Amino acid sequence: MNTHVVKVPDIGEGIAEVELVAWHVRPGDAVAADQVVADVMTDKATVEVPSPVAGRVLALGGEEGARLAVGGELLRLAIGGAGEAQPAPAAPVLAHPEPAPGARPAASPSVRRHARELGIDLATVRGSGPEGRILHEDLVQKAPHAATGAPQAARYAERHGEQAVPVIGLRRQIAERMQEANSRIPHFTYVEEIDVTELEALRLRLNAERGAARGHLTLLPFIVRALANALPSFPEMNARFDDAKGVVTRYGAVHVGVATQTAGGLMVPVVRHAEAKDPWACAAEIARLAQAARAGKATREELSGSTITITSLGPLGGIVTTPVINPPEVAIVGVNRIVERPAMRGGLVVPRLLMNLSCSFDHRVVDGQQAAQFVQALRGLLECPAMLFVD
Repeated sequence: MNTHVVKVPDIGEGIAEVELVAWHVRPGDAVAADQVVADVMTDKATVEVPSPVAGRVLALGGEEGARLAVGGELLRLAIGGAGEAQPAPAAPVLAHPEPAPGARPAASPSVRRHARELGIDLATVRGSGPEGRILHEDLVQKAPHAATGAPQAARYAERHGEQAVPVIGLRRQIAERMQEANSRIPHFTYVEEIDVTELEALRLRLNAERGAARGHLTLLPFIVRALANALPSFPEMNARFDDAKGVVTRYGAVHVGVATQTAGGLMVPVVRHAEAKDPWACAAEIARLAQAARAGKATREELSGSTITITSLGPLGGIVTTPVINPPEVAIVGVNRIVERPAMRGGLVVPRLLMNLSCSFDHRVVDGQQAAQFVQALRGLLECPAMLFVD
C-alpha cells in the first residue's frame, strides 16, 4: 500500500493559514479524484478543497475549527497501484441526476451549514439543482416534513437539554472582527430622522414605469447614490484607518460594503465604484452580490476593499440601532425601518413616511460636528430625491 498526502492549498494573496470549517470525508471513506474532501476558510471566503487523486482516507489533518498552515498536511490517503496515484474510475451515468448509493450528497458549504442548523440529514433530501445538487430551497421544502415527524411534547412541558456549538468558520471570523472593532475603535453613533415620503413616491413610480425593463429598485440603491454624492464633500468618511501605522487613507472611489445576512452569518460584499453606477446598475450589483454571498460563492475580491458600509435589516430595522464599524473603515450607515407617522408640515398634521439613519463613526478620525454635517447632507439628498441625480 502506498500513501499520498493531500496538502492545504495555496489560495494566494499571501495567505499563510486557513481555518478548517468542514470535513466531507472520514477515515475509511473511499475518495474519488477531484472529490471535495474539506471546506477551508480564509479571512473572507470559504473554499472547497478537492482530492487530486483517488484513494481511501487514512487520517485527517485536524478537527473542524483547527487552523492549518498552507502547505501542511490536510489528510492522508492510501492509494493503489505501484506507487502511482490513479484517477478514480468514472461513476456510472444514472438515468436521473441522483447521487449513487452511498455517495456524499452534492451541496455547497453554505447549504451544508444550513442543513446542520435545521437538523436535516442531507442524505434524505432530493436535490433540485444541476446533477442533483441540493439547494437552500430544497431544505426549506424539507424542513416542515422534518418538523412534523418529530415527537410532540405536552403543552407547557418543561424543556431540557443543551447543545455546545463550536464557534468556527464564518461565525468565528465575525466574532473576532466584532471583538476587534469594539475593543480598538471608540465608536459614537449619530441618529437622524429622514422624511422619505417623496423618495418612496419616486421609487414606486420608477418601478411601475421602468421596473419591467430595467429592474426593481429597493431603497438601498438610493442610499448608495446619496453616499456617492455626499462623500466628495466629506472625504474623511470615505476612508480606512491603519492604526498600527497611524495613517488614514482617503479614497476618491466609493466602494460600498453592503452587510448581507447569510445562513452562516453576516458577510459584507462590496459594490465597487458606486459613484459610477446609476440606481438600476447599483440595484443589480447588490442583488448579484447578495445571491453570491448567500450561496457561499462570493469571491475574496467581492468581499474585500470596502471604504464605507451600509447595514440594513429592512422591515425589521427597528427605530434606532448602533451599528458596529467594519474595520479598518471609519464610518457605517445604519438604515432603520420606514414607518408612517403624523408630522407637522405648514402648520398642519399630515401623514409622512419617516425613517431613521443610525450612523456610527470612529472618534479617533471623525469629530462629532463632521458626523452631524455628513448625516445632514445625506438627509438633504434623500428628502429631495431630485438632488440625487444632480452632479
